Amino acid sequence: MTPADATTVSADLFSRAQQVIPSGVNSPVRAFGSVGGTPPFLTSAQGALLHDADGRDYVDLVGSWGPMILGHAHEPVVEAVRDAAGRGLSFGAPQSGEVALAEEVVSRIAPVEQLRLVNSGTEATMSALRVARAATDRDVVVKFAGCYHGHVDALLAEAGSGVATFAMPGSAGVTAATARDTVVLPYGDRAAVSALFAARGGEIAAVITEAAPANMGVVPPREEDGIGFNRFLAETAHASGALLISDEVLTGFRASREGYYGVDGEGWTPDLMTFGKVIGGGLPVGAFGGRKDLMGLLAPAGPVYQAGTLSGNPLATAAGLATFAELDETAYATLASTSRALQQMVADALTTAGVPHVIQNAGTLFSVFFREQPVTGYDDAKMQDTEAFTRFFHAMLDAGVYLPPSAFEAWFVSTAHTPEVLDRIADALPGAAKAAASA
Repeated sequence: MTPADATTVSADLFSRAQQVIPSGVNSPVRAFGSVGGTPPFLTSAQGALLHDADGRDYVDLVGSWGPMILGHAHEPVVEAVRDAAGRGLSFGAPQSGEVALAEEVVSRIAPVEQLRLVNSGTEATMSALRVARAATDRDVVVKFAGCYHGHVDALLAEAGSGVATFAMPGSAGVTAATARDTVVLPYGDRAAVSALFAARGGEIAAVITEAAPANMGVVPPREEDGIGFNRFLAETAHASGALLISDEVLTGFRASREGYYGVDGEGWTPDLMTFGKVIGGGLPVGAFGGRKDLMGLLAPAGPVYQAGTLSGNPLATAAGLATFAELDETAYATLASTSRALQQMVADALTTAGVPHVIQNAGTLFSVFFREQPVTGYDDAKMQDTEAFTRFFHAMLDAGVYLPPSAFEAWFVSTAHTPEVLDRIADALPGAAKAAASA
């Protein structure tokens, strides 16, 4: 329960942090800028529960933004990291775990013939773009409004997620020359894509897209005339000699065993793919991969330079392998069932309270938009009642449920979200729905 002075420890820590860390946080959305208030400072986590410095616990629906797919401090993962740490924290040299992790990813994702490990999703997308430009000898990259691919200079324009939270169109410090090589189109707008390729197809190195956008909230790609948007992008890009980069940093190995490609991969193949989150089991890691001919452009064999002292870190690869070891069909069935049950609980509570809403999912990821109509792109996502979300968020937090502190994020469940955990969420939902309904 909440002590009388529940906020004092977190408030003090936040005050101290603001003196030595910009805005008091090391990633913007953690500052609660869009919902207000003091973020709880966490001290530990176990299973589906978080524990903060003020003695409170919360049901976690963030999951460190995706990687805690088995829950926090899952013993086999912790034991694997403990064993790896006992053998050395970092070598800066080849080690067997990175081979095994790459083999695991390649075995699950058919378009990935080779994989290179890096340290973050941002590094992965940055490196994939470099390979695409080298392979095509072209400069222009096409991205979609509301899709976030890390804080790469060329990809921050209309990037959704934390950028959407703060209503920033891009970022200071990005040069005009860099911005000129990026074309931003509305997500899902096939006519705009076709028109751009008709006019500038010979200049375009690659189209990069989230396999299913999850950084403006979850916006699954739509079919038209039996052809999904991802397949349309692949066919359009390839017809002009450009590549398609599918960003699965959030959806990879979470939307399904094969990521969102396993949900939506029939009839098309991306040239390059990017990964993160789940493959590190909670430790910092990223990866990019694709066809052998493209990956063969990387140094030392090829002319595209990319390097990282900590890439393939033995602790991160151990955590990733231990996580993959438990992600079988039974685990994914459990995740899917839990996600569906939670979506229905949220929908029932908001409907009962008369709160306009729509829930959208991509595999096991989902988002709640506080508006009546489906969200098909970034402009739609911005036209929701963010004040209602803020009221809902704080009511849930007060009731012991930790949601993503932004209306532009995905919700994540884990195999540790048992029926008992879902009961705790169910108990919190009616009051939070009423708070959302109040002006």
